[in-house]
Amino acid sequence: MKHTNQIKALSLALLAGALFTNIAHGQNYTQQQQPFKGVEGKTFAESKESWVTNPKAPKGAPNVVWMILDDVGFGASSTFGGLIATPNFDTLAHLGLRYTNFHTAGICAPTRAALLTGRNHHYVHEGGFSHTQLSAGFPGWDGRIPSDKGTVAEILRENGYNTFAVGKYGVTPDEDATDAGPFDRWPSGKGFDHFFGFLGSQTDQYQPDLVEDNAHVKPDGRNLNDQITDKAIFYLTRQQKAAPDKPFFLYYAPGATHAPHQVSHEWSDLYKGKFDEGWDVYRQRVFDNQKKQGIIPATAVLPERNPNIKAWNTLSADEKRLYARFMEVYAGYLTYADHEVGRLIQHLKTSKQLDNTLIFVIIGDNGASKEGSLNGDIDRQILLKQHSEQENIQYNLAKIGEIGTPEGTQTNYPLGWAQAANTPFKYWKQDANAEGGTRNPLIVFAPKTIKDPGAIRTQYGHVIDVLPTTLELIGLNVPEYIRGIKQDTLQGTSLAYSLNDALAASKHRVQYYYIFGSRSIYKDGWKAEVYHHPDFTDLTSPGSQWKPDSTVNNFDKDVWELYNLNTDYTERVNLASKYPEKLNELKALYDEQAKKNHIYPFIDWEDVLKGRLHRKSPAEPPQSSN
Repeated sequence: MKHTNQIKALSLALLAGALFTNIAHGQNYTQQQQPFKGVEGKTFAESKESWVTNPKAPKGAPNVVWMILDDVGFGASSTFGGLIATPNFDTLAHLGLRYTNFHTAGICAPTRAALLTGRNHHYVHEGGFSHTQLSAGFPGWDGRIPSDKGTVAEILRENGYNTFAVGKYGVTPDEDATDAGPFDRWPSGKGFDHFFGFLGSQTDQYQPDLVEDNAHVKPDGRNLNDQITDKAIFYLTRQQKAAPDKPFFLYYAPGATHAPHQVSHEWSDLYKGKFDEGWDVYRQRVFDNQKKQGIIPATAVLPERNPNIKAWNTLSADEKRLYARFMEVYAGYLTYADHEVGRLIQHLKTSKQLDNTLIFVIIGDNGASKEGSLNGDIDRQILLKQHSEQENIQYNLAKIGEIGTPEGTQTNYPLGWAQAANTPFKYWKQDANAEGGTRNPLIVFAPKTIKDPGAIRTQYGHVIDVLPTTLELIGLNVPEYIRGIKQDTLQGTSLAYSLNDALAASKHRVQYYYIFGSRSIYKDGWKAEVYHHPDFTDLTSPGSQWKPDSTVNNFDKDVWELYNLNTDYTERVNLASKYPEKLNELKALYDEQAKKNHIYPFIDWEDVLKGRLHRKSPAEPPQSSN
């Protein structure tokens, strides 16, 4: 995951000098020249002219905005029953639709690669990350999205759209992410006219590793969310002035609410005392809200606390004070992110573009993060050492005033709050087996299409469905060629059929999941799953009880579980022994999907910990496992 020691090893080199100035600031995207269709005669009279024309979007084509937040659980936002105020998401949902059965890949880079391409994450080579330590030299794992699997930006640009991205990109290979490039896997090389944000998995919110177009730039000291929103509004304002009839695509991807949780006291202090009753009370209140709002079925049952999470009423007064402050900061961070979204929406409204804009809001690229350890994290020094639980608590108490500040360079809340933010589901980010890792809220705002605003949709969906949905609503197809490269087909299923039909049967019927060993397969409401290394919280978590197995990749000993989500919404009743034939059917289906999507070879955290994937460059062979 996004660990401090790895982040240090992956820090981007800044290459200065006039030699690279023109390269760094130049755009890498080139449009394929159209073939000449006229006649070249000896004289002008004997010739027929043929002009190269720029692509044009369909008349009246809508603008498109995709928003994806980071590390937000299903039960965090008020829009989906949570106790953290997100009034702008609430408004978009009131005017649009809430999808409650929508899924992500379970961790950031795989989710983003799948979203941008409309194809499964291993199929586009993003089984893990584009980080050198976490990629491997296999088709599903090398972290390099192939050119025949074009992104949404490439597709829309080929169809006459301007394309902009701000915030987190996350799928540029580390070895390419310097000012020397190459830039073909930077946003500019994947179809975006302009980009402002960061290329990696996480960054400091006040001193971000900031990039504009094809060069690193100096941050101005404000919170990154403020900066990216300003830049998005600037791009849209400039574009509308130059070409008011040309539609745009905006990919808005803030770092919120990924660690470090950093936000001004103006926002975090809004929640002072709001979480003093603890995570158990939070879970129950959110669960009740979700039932009242129809977000979850009336028959749903709240699962027990995840293993290793203590009951709030058993904690010491110091622990309660510390942990509550972590959650106050997280809540302020999410409300602040919602506020910045509101600024963007207000700009669209003021500029009279909102009514002709499709907006998709994915509240989290995975479930809430389990990377904050059992006791929470404040700075990177504590991550580099293995402390006892009590030592970690005392360290954090001494620095409680730094939680959420620019000095809190790694601030992340404790695991108990992560489970609470994932209410009503089990487990958390990275756990591709569980709904707590992969189910995230989706809002669809399509004012010219949706006839029943404010409604809820329960059809099964996945991030690979957003691209085909967007294209269908615009009336576009994937180009046969992009820059002369024949394009592969999409794997997602458009959700357009469900926009005005709440009772329509789900068309996305099969979906696999895999993140570093944990895996599952879904088909028509049934789900088979494996929690690989179930007692593992995180590689960098102080007090983690997980130790690497002595055997290599012990997948054969994994125990499969079986759930019927149609009757068991929160995966509580394991039916593996009752329906062994159904389990075997789904295990065979997983193997089929694994071969089709290049999931094999299985790679898990033990490969990372033992250095099997670690090399200084893709050309260097893996280190010995001995």
